[in-house]
This record gives sequence, structure tokens and C-alpha cells, in this order.
Amino acid sequence: MNKNRPVNLDISTIKLPAAALVSILHRISGVVLFAVVALLLCMLDASLESEQGFADVAAAFNSVPAKLVLWAALAALIYHLVAGIRHLLMDLGIGESLEGGRRGAVTVLVVAVILILLAGVWVW
Repeated sequence: MNKNRPVNLDISTIKLPAAALVSILHRISGVVLFAVVALLLCMLDASLESEQGFADVAAAFNSVPAKLVLWAALAALIYHLVAGIRHLLMDLGIGESLEGGRRGAVTVLVVAVILILLAGVWVW
């Protein structure tokens, strides 16, 4: 084994291809969705408990932090959905080549950014 080969362990200097970035972001969005589900279920429980609980939850959504959390949850959901559709298409044999994978990854990023911005406009 060649012991003189270069080893780069600094992740900030590694240029990842688009497909790798999409894959990493897909995993991160899944973790965010898992974490935010508990918060959203608590809010749903509070809103269904009574009329006052519903009013409290509705009033909370008028605050900036709540809108940011909602937008982050929607962003994670949108990105995870778009990247998941790409994975399903690849399972069908569409975009399995090197160039097709790169184009699909760039398409996921572009479509997700557009939809996330539209969700932000809708939330605000």
C-alpha cells in the first residue's frame, strides 16, 4: 500500500459533485422532518384541545419565530419530496447515467429552491 498518497480530511476544502450535495441534503431534510413532526403534533394537539388552545396556536403563528419554524418545516418537506421523486425516477431507470445524474441533481436543487421561495411567500 502506498503510504505517500495525499490525504485530505478537511471537508470544507472538498468540492462535492451536485449529486453528492443533493444526497447529503436529502438525508438532512429527513432528519429535520423527523424532528419537526413532534413540534407540529404538539401544536395540533393544543389546537384541537379547546377553542382557547386553537386561538393560542393561531396567535403563535403570527410571530416571526413561528413563521420561521413553519417555513423551515415546509422547506425540508419540499426538498425531501423533490429529491425523493428524483430517487423514484432513478429506480425506474431514468437519469442513471453520469450526465443524467448530474442533470437530475441540478434540477432538484433548482426546483426545490423555487418551491421553497414560493412557500416562503405563502407563509409571510
